[in-house]
Amino acid sequence: MKKSMYKITAIFAILFLASACEKEFLETYPTTAVSTNDVLLSTQNAIAALNGIHRNLYTQSGTVQGHAGEGCNNMFRDLIGEDIIYPLANGSTGFVGLMRWQTHRNVNDATLAYMYRFYYRIISNANVLINGIEKVPGPQADKDMIKGQALAYRGWSHFQLVQLWGERYDGSRTNSQLGVPILLENTLVGQPRATVEEVYTQINKDLDEAITLLAGYNRTGSAAKSNINVNVAQGFKARVALTQQKWADAAAAAAAARAGVSLMSNAQYTTGFNDITNPEWMWGSRQISDHNTFFWSYFAYMSANFNSTVIRTQPRAINANLWNALSDTDVRKKVWDRTGANVPIPPGGARVPFQNQKFLAASASLSTGDVPLMRAAEMYLIEAEAKAHLGDAPGARQALFTLMSNRDPMYVLSTNSGQALLDEIWFHRRVELWGEGVRFTDLKRLNLPLNRNCISNQLLVMVAITDVPAGDKQWQWLFHQDELNANPAIVQNPL
Repeated sequence: MKKSMYKITAIFAILFLASACEKEFLETYPTTAVSTNDVLLSTQNAIAALNGIHRNLYTQSGTVQGHAGEGCNNMFRDLIGEDIIYPLANGSTGFVGLMRWQTHRNVNDATLAYMYRFYYRIISNANVLINGIEKVPGPQADKDMIKGQALAYRGWSHFQLVQLWGERYDGSRTNSQLGVPILLENTLVGQPRATVEEVYTQINKDLDEAITLLAGYNRTGSAAKSNINVNVAQGFKARVALTQQKWADAAAAAAAARAGVSLMSNAQYTTGFNDITNPEWMWGSRQISDHNTFFWSYFAYMSANFNSTVIRTQPRAINANLWNALSDTDVRKKVWDRTGANVPIPPGGARVPFQNQKFLAASASLSTGDVPLMRAAEMYLIEAEAKAHLGDAPGARQALFTLMSNRDPMYVLSTNSGQALLDEIWFHRRVELWGEGVRFTDLKRLNLPLNRNCISNQLLVMVAITDVPAGDKQWQWLFHQDELNANPAIVQNPL
């Protein structure tokens, strides 16, 4: 029986608590799985299943260290850009294949397969709830909340996939180029790639319905921000609209998403980006020590202080050009250290210029930390960029000023317009969202080239590749060989 990568997780048992799915899944019923029938016995069971979907965003998947959910996926997307630096020639080379533009173009690479499976696993699990929740006994408000979050997960996952495996969305034309399979029902039948336009149409349909269903839902409890509410769903809409160059929609959705959400203080900015209670965080993964998976953690790879080989021998640094361009009064300059002398490194760890201390694990021996997945700052930046594209320079400047006056007390309202204003917004987007997974997709959506030239702390031996033209075939991720073997309906991207 042929099995596609995205179908493996959706046959008869849903891995709400399991972190891996292997090819033998069809032949063995994992004890950590929950059957579809059990999930749909009550709204309480369905809520537990929904929480399990979110747990997949930060738990170990398979046997490869670093395949640890969306935080690590964010790191993978950023490594393909130019702003995360591996500064040492003799340090760890973990995931350097991404920096060299090899991983996403290698049909046999485990990380390529992992990311594809990751999002379709979420989609297949969400489908069980979307398609079955109305028949479940329980309060209608609970069913609306469950279906709304599941729809948001499905829309978000298709969006993550099409940005990587599809060609860039071009708002000036009908996007008939191939995207990714749309999975609305779990099936054993291999699905063909839908067009990019069709994928985005479905994404927006899911998100619009999610926004309607989540309108009356209020998150509560210590893990509330792990759940998706209407603000987060609006944030997804803002991201999608920005990618589609629907500027008015992007600005409106971003403003709606950040409504009622305050920006963090300067003091909070320098505490390590590891606490979901931060007022600015809209959505994130809350981890407690019981959830710790040691080396299978975002903080095991991106923190300054956890005692892992990759951090001791190859601490992460920021592109020196970005750091040098920041005002000395900008609080964000403090989350990287010019000499590395003041960074809380693990025992025996290296110190390097422009060293990262934005992300801090619980300790040198505990890689636990909450992972930010959406913040209000991003919404201000989306609103600013969208209004700049619309020619609303005053509105764009004001949105940027609201954010930047919080980060830098000496920042004054920008006088830029046109391309200069966009360049200013994009610069602050690179700084603000460093390590949060947007640089590769930003370059792709803006049809910009990769340019790693003239970065003083960049080593050619580490990156191997300095330039990739805008629109080059390498901006499309390849489909893994296992998927090609299992699903004859899949058409490979240009090699």
